[in-house]
Amino acid sequence: MTTRGFVATHASDAVFERGLRSFFEYRDLGIRKATEGRVAAHVIRAAAGKEFSSQPHLHRTDFQLVYILKGWIEFEYEGQGVVRLEAGSCVHQPPGIRHRELGHSEDIELLEVVLPGNFVTEEVPSLNP
Repeated sequence: MTTRGFVATHASDAVFERGLRSFFEYRDLGIRKATEGRVAAHVIRAAAGKEFSSQPHLHRTDFQLVYILKGWIEFEYEGQGVVRLEAGSCVHQPPGIRHRELGHSEDIELLEVVLPGNFVTEEVPSLNP
């Protein structure tokens, strides 16, 4: 039996920090450290008082899942068009899919799980290759 990589986080200990997007705050769930960078998992919420702005981009990932915990968010995806996600909605973003956020509710809160944990985000000029 091994306990290597075991991690448990609790809402009472939650710390949200600024991250990739200035209009969001991120709560690291400790999964990246526990898996030695193989997987990242975090809760993302809107940062109060920050103006939203999003450019078309893509993520260099092997897997990316977004599950909406609270509120709503809209994305435009290459080849898919506009997709609105609300509490309880889930989306798998295939590796390298070009997308951009169109907007979100003030109370947006989502869970994101990504492989690898240290992925790269690249801005792109448009949603079309």
